[in-house]
Amino acid sequence: MTGKENYLRLLSGEMPEWIPSFYGRGEGGPPHSMMVSPKILSYHRIPGERTIDCFGVPYVSTEEANGGKIPEPGYFILKDIKDWRDVIKAPDISDIDFEADAKAELEKIDRAQTAVSYDLNASTFQLLVSFMGFNEGLCAMFEEPDEVKALLQYCSDFVAKINEICLPLYRPDIVAILDDTATWRSPFISAEMYRDLIKPFHARQAKLGTDMGAYVTMHNCGRCEDFIEDWLDMGVSAWDPAQTSNDLVGIKKKYGRRLALCGCWDSQGRLNDPGATEAEIKQAVYDSIDKFAPGGGFMFGGGFMALPGDEVTAQKNKWVREAFDEYGKDYYANH
Repeated sequence: MTGKENYLRLLSGEMPEWIPSFYGRGEGGPPHSMMVSPKILSYHRIPGERTIDCFGVPYVSTEEANGGKIPEPGYFILKDIKDWRDVIKAPDISDIDFEADAKAELEKIDRAQTAVSYDLNASTFQLLVSFMGFNEGLCAMFEEPDEVKALLQYCSDFVAKINEICLPLYRPDIVAILDDTATWRSPFISAEMYRDLIKPFHARQAKLGTDMGAYVTMHNCGRCEDFIEDWLDMGVSAWDPAQTSNDLVGIKKKYGRRLALCGCWDSQGRLNDPGATEAEIKQAVYDSIDKFAPGGGFMFGGGFMALPGDEVTAQKNKWVREAFDEYGKDYYANH
């Protein structure tokens, strides 16, 4: 069985032969999946110099995120939600050769070994706050919901138009929604507000994938378990990074393999201490696997983030990977 086949078993709700991992190569072969995305929707995420996304939001790299891009702090292109029609302008895409771009990306992937995961670029909540910042964005959602809906409809129409062109070209196995709607402790918005203002756009994008038989995955950080029923309603079969501020034990008991939990790792507390030992870190990996692997519906994802050149953290990440390879790779064969 290939890593792709094993991973797709997880997404289908079947029992995988071994525990997949975020590493993708934990089983010793090619990556089980690779993410693809149209350049017009994703070029601003390339690490390095300041870039500007297709709607005009500037993005900058941050050391704290290992070079990952975030909207430029303190620079918001939309001050008043009622002015969005004058500020937010989708670009002309008539001269883009989407077929050539898709061909170039797919040539790098052995589809017999690796599943293609297509980023739907459905980050609706994050898109709004990238325009306005969290304070003004959240106020707009409360004070001017109709204007927020109109803006998000405009952006969703543009993104959906591109996805309708590109999905038949990429023919993905998986479509991915990435939208962080929560902090570590709680959602930014209520479940009711999510269903009214955000879910319709997530569901619209997800339907493009489910209509062509692709699996749907959801990336949502923080304590966002309030939205699980909504995700399942739109066809989501896996959630990452499934952080431990959620009741993951209860969620697994309730949904079983219907919703694969991908992550289930907590690097806070003692493990984040520079003095955390190899034995402590490896035991934490074993504990995560023992807690969530039985019965399937689990993909391991653990590790630590730090500034580039941090050798202590690099060593800790090496121990995490070693522990997974030693214990997790053959877990189902041995239990």
